[in-house]
Amino acid sequence: MYWPESDFDVSERVVRSLVRDQFPDLGDRALLHVADGFDNTLWRLGDDLVVRLPRRKAGVALLQNEVRWLPELAPRLPLATSVPVYVGRASDGYPHLWVITRWFEGEPLDTAPLNRPDQTARVFAQFLRALHQPAPHDAPVNHVRGVALVAMADAFEERLASLRALVDVARLRRVWDAAIDAAPWSLPPVWIHGDPHPANLIALEGELRAVVDFGDICAGDPASDLATAWMLLPEESLELFLESYADHDVDLVTRALGWAVLFGLFFLEIGLGARPTYRTVGLATLRRALASPHSP
Repeated sequence: MYWPESDFDVSERVVRSLVRDQFPDLGDRALLHVADGFDNTLWRLGDDLVVRLPRRKAGVALLQNEVRWLPELAPRLPLATSVPVYVGRASDGYPHLWVITRWFEGEPLDTAPLNRPDQTARVFAQFLRALHQPAPHDAPVNHVRGVALVAMADAFEERLASLRALVDVARLRRVWDAAIDAAPWSLPPVWIHGDPHPANLIALEGELRAVVDFGDICAGDPASDLATAWMLLPEESLELFLESYADHDVDLVTRALGWAVLFGLFFLEIGLGARPTYRTVGLATLRRALASPHSP
């Protein structure tokens, strides 16, 4: 899986012009490029803010969903989030909506260690429990998150085939097949983050402090969010996570393990190219999923 090139000019000149024109009180702050994510580019603005702009056409609708829904959801969530502080409009220099959010001190958890994994297990489970509430009928729909796992079967098979020299194909297929066979989500769709992987979780001094990038927010099966536990936590903290989340059954956990092996393959593939830290996350995810007492 490649890391996509930008579809838009999101250079320092463009970002500086947008901020000065639309938020002149912020226009003279220091501006520093932080990262190019899969969909957005990030520029730190002074000490306490960050500018996020879609760098791909596919990211525009995702940011629109975040701007629409995250301000309603954030107050009930027990961790800080990337709720927009300022919302920028399209202009001649940049044709789409963009945002300014808080800057969170710390490191993303694809690079930072967890000093207190049991505490993180509890806090992250409580965060997901608070988020996973029934969603309204007009909540966004995402065709690759929160859906029935069978919809992702081609993606799984493609990654399994391309990475077969690096992974235990037979055991991963057993986990996947069990997840496909598990009873589907039968309750009303709930709000899910959609992409709460370790690079979207910010830690300070090894403790989880914030959850960012809600672009994939949508309504669906919470199993895809729960899969993050196997991406993030050591084996000895995973049962505590499930106990803290509380409202789960065998089928939900089995589907979550299916998502975990899929995400593990995704991250391993990306990690072999553009993002070396993702390789570590991918391999750890696959190892934990196969070691889980809930795996077949």
